[in-house]
Amino acid sequence: MADQYHPQQEAPEKEDIRMLGRMLGDVIREKEGIDIFNLVEKVRRTAVSFRRNPNLCSADTLNNLLKNLSRNHAISVVRAFSYFSHLANIAVDKHANLGYRAARIAGEAPEKGSLNYALNMLDQAGVSGAEIKKLLSETFISPVLTAHPTEVQRKSTLDSEREIARLLAEHGTALTPKERKHNTEMLYARIAALWQTRLLRYTRLSVADEINNALSYYRITFLRELPELYHSIQEEIGERYPESADGIPAPGSESKYLQMGSWIGGDRDGNPNVNADTMLHALERQSHLIMEFYLEEIHNLGAELSISSLLNHVSPELQELANTSSDTSLHRVDEPYRRALIAIYSRLAATARDYGMTSLARSEIGVGEPYASPDEFGADLQIMIDSLNQNAGELIVRIRLGSLKAAVDIFGFHLATLDMRQSSDVHERVLTEIFAAAQVEPNYAALPEEKKVELLISELSKPRLLYSPFAEYSEETTSELKIMRTARYIREQYGKRAITNYIISHTETVSDLLEVYLLQKESGLLHPRRNGNSEISHQWKDAELDLMAIPLFETIPDLRLAATIMKEAMSIPFIRELIRKQGDLQEVMLGYSDSNKDGGYTTSNWELYKAEKQLVALFNQMGVKLRLFHGRGGTVGRGGGPTYEAILAQPHGTVNGQIRLTEQGEMIASKFAHAEIGSRNLELLVASTLEASLMPEDKNKKYADKMHDFETALEEISTLAYKAYRHLVYETPGFTDYFFQSTPIAEIAELNIGSRPASRKSSRRIEDLRAIPWSFSWGQCRVLLPGWYGFGSAITQWLDEENPDIKKRKIALLQSMYKEWPFFESMLSNMDMVLAKADLAIAYRYSELVTDPNLRDSVFSQICAEHQRTLDSFEIITHEKERLVNNPALARALRDRLAYIDPLNHLQVELIKRHRNPGNNPENLDARATRGIHLTINGISAGMRNTG
Repeated sequence: MADQYHPQQEAPEKEDIRMLGRMLGDVIREKEGIDIFNLVEKVRRTAVSFRRNPNLCSADTLNNLLKNLSRNHAISVVRAFSYFSHLANIAVDKHANLGYRAARIAGEAPEKGSLNYALNMLDQAGVSGAEIKKLLSETFISPVLTAHPTEVQRKSTLDSEREIARLLAEHGTALTPKERKHNTEMLYARIAALWQTRLLRYTRLSVADEINNALSYYRITFLRELPELYHSIQEEIGERYPESADGIPAPGSESKYLQMGSWIGGDRDGNPNVNADTMLHALERQSHLIMEFYLEEIHNLGAELSISSLLNHVSPELQELANTSSDTSLHRVDEPYRRALIAIYSRLAATARDYGMTSLARSEIGVGEPYASPDEFGADLQIMIDSLNQNAGELIVRIRLGSLKAAVDIFGFHLATLDMRQSSDVHERVLTEIFAAAQVEPNYAALPEEKKVELLISELSKPRLLYSPFAEYSEETTSELKIMRTARYIREQYGKRAITNYIISHTETVSDLLEVYLLQKESGLLHPRRNGNSEISHQWKDAELDLMAIPLFETIPDLRLAATIMKEAMSIPFIRELIRKQGDLQEVMLGYSDSNKDGGYTTSNWELYKAEKQLVALFNQMGVKLRLFHGRGGTVGRGGGPTYEAILAQPHGTVNGQIRLTEQGEMIASKFAHAEIGSRNLELLVASTLEASLMPEDKNKKYADKMHDFETALEEISTLAYKAYRHLVYETPGFTDYFFQSTPIAEIAELNIGSRPASRKSSRRIEDLRAIPWSFSWGQCRVLLPGWYGFGSAITQWLDEENPDIKKRKIALLQSMYKEWPFFESMLSNMDMVLAKADLAIAYRYSELVTDPNLRDSVFSQICAEHQRTLDSFEIITHEKERLVNNPALARALRDRLAYIDPLNHLQVELIKRHRNPGNNPENLDARATRGIHLTINGISAGMRNTG
């Protein structure tokens, strides 16, 4: 799998890639035989030659070579190139991490996205340490892990790759000859084991599987790196601003400004497999994981804190805690910290058993009273911390105890906050049935909007419930009400932070919000407040709400109405009072995926930007703090791209210390499968939030005087882009057939990569297709249409001026927008990455899968023409003819990697042809043929990386 090379002439990253490729080649030769090895090498050399010199090596040479492969040989080639993509990624990640560490060790200028860089920028802008301290005390940042199915790798594969990554990192350190020999042998052994591990799942993932997969990242990264990050931030700010260090949120503080969230087990929008049981299972698994961690850490502290009271003073509180221990060993009479930890362990073990843990790694000494809350557990740890701090033991706290206390504050007994999500049309159906059964309204769904709002407010003001335990309800209504009641139980059992949010998909009206309030009332989640005499007030305007109802605006029309809907909602006294009790804070979620599928890349980005600005202005006017929840995916078409640039590109005032964002599919593995890389990504979230929130507008927007012209231009361009995109996707006759035939969408739907169906409804309409397989499919066939289509037509038409002076002014304006407007620059930067990965020569091979030649030629010619217009427009604006000029590392990585992805694309087309048109060859319908297609999907996804 690798050419002959001279290490002294190659960059270290390429050396590692070649070394891993050579090892993989040796494994293939040993396990599969010399003929398969030679075949793989022949395909590799042909693909590399074609990629480097397409004019000298015809695509037909590669196509003919692959076309004549038998099914088994084709699968062997697919596996070889797929595994190579995985191994290349490991090497790339290693050197990206090493470069980051080397820069820090050398004291070079801090990397963008680091806390140091953000603080330097804020210093230059004149922001004080006191302002930073104040913001952190009010900040809430939450990455939310979701189970959206774009991670095609099995957990077994990910675990093997983590071990290879560890060995590769060790390989680059100073080793003795014997150690290096052992390291090399272990690397080879791991690659051999990986080769013999199947890449594909043969059964569909259950929600329980998705929960377990997500929890693995807590063990790898979050449990230790999050507390450590809190300490690093406190230390950095304390050293930089010593005069204002007091009160800055630190480990153990009440700030908790960086928290983990999850949708896995609670997101039932379009997923019939998520219900009350999966919610309970999610919290049970989460609590068991964190309890196991706490118990292990307490045990380790017992080994470390051997401090004798004969040699060092302890606080009276610590001594009192130690005296509660059931330990009677004479060997520990003078060791109060160990005795205190024995007492803590016994209480924690009792708590774990209360949470359903039947088997503990170590038995406790004596019987302890379960902790009523994480705060009680944290208070005991704080007693130990205070005693050590009072007696010159600050550094001992730093070993483990301080981080454990921070972990308790961050994770509690619930680990991560579980969001609930459901579609608004489900709520409407449920309430229609409940209203009818209660003989309040025979057909709620048929009411006009104003009548719905009137009825909902009326019911919310009444103390009685609509639900009757003696009435019969449909399975859907029964399930939805059970889910709501389960949420109440979970909050009682695991703490209020276990579930705090309810996301309303497809929010289109004010009644969509009110419906969720009423469902909470029916389930005991919206309850009356007691007055001063502890008597329950039946004035529901005084009610207290357990779950924040969060509207999700997804389509282009919904985004355009977002501010209007929120203004109407917050103008209702009942809702405004509930928001006041939420600390005058309201969250709004914005959907990137569906807005892109609805209106294309340019219009989606622009409408999201406008919606954010409108929401900020509205919330400021109404005295409510806005928290935006960004539903971003992996691909650029789904809001993907570098997180740092994305956060800084937000309109001024939209971050303001409050941000949540989804982490989905393969991006979770990319960001958090390695502890050090995970720590960098978490730091990036904090740093970019600080910078975006505190950078003064005049500093952040030197282009402020040009903003009107910028926004007017982009509004006009967006209108043209929307028209071009909609014309192709929704107005071109037969486009749906073209999409389903020219992409592997049908084969992706068969992949066992998630518990959620590929489509919301059993139809072939683009409108009903989920945005994830939509984007995923275009990435597989190398068109990547959601990340650029429409932009070229829009710019071309906008610049179509007879007057050359006007055209020059417009070009100058576009160039100024690119140079001076972070939002526009980020938008084009992400498009640049997409265009670098697109390959219409390969896309043409996929178009040959379309059975109607007229449809094929018509649609593909439109795509090609738009692609060229986009490249031309990009060059006019940026003066860049080549892709990724501003990101040479990625450009080099793609150049090296694409030659190994190309054969997978060609083989995917060939295997799909055989599978869809089996002819008289029965092996084309064999299950192994299907697996071959699925293997190509895996390999292309790994090579392209952010394809989901």
